[in-house]
Amino acid sequence: MVIADTPEKIDLYRMHVLEKMLRLEILGVKMTKYGQPTAYSAIKKEYNLKGSRQKVWDTFKEMIETTKQQQKGEA
Repeated sequence: MVIADTPEKIDLYRMHVLEKMLRLEILGVKMTKYGQPTAYSAIKKEYNLKGSRQKVWDTFKEMIETTKQQQKGEA
């Protein structure tokens, strides 16, 4: 079991959740209720990414991997 007990680990966990939600959106599953932003729009806004859902997903996965490597280096 992994415990997200630091702000960095919590942010990484949130990134993983957003990435999985975006993947489901790409596959056609709607994950929002009325008035809530999609994972796609949330990721684009928060991380300043541009492009199609697939391009944003690919770039975001790379960002997650980079963040994981940085956190391993600090540990």
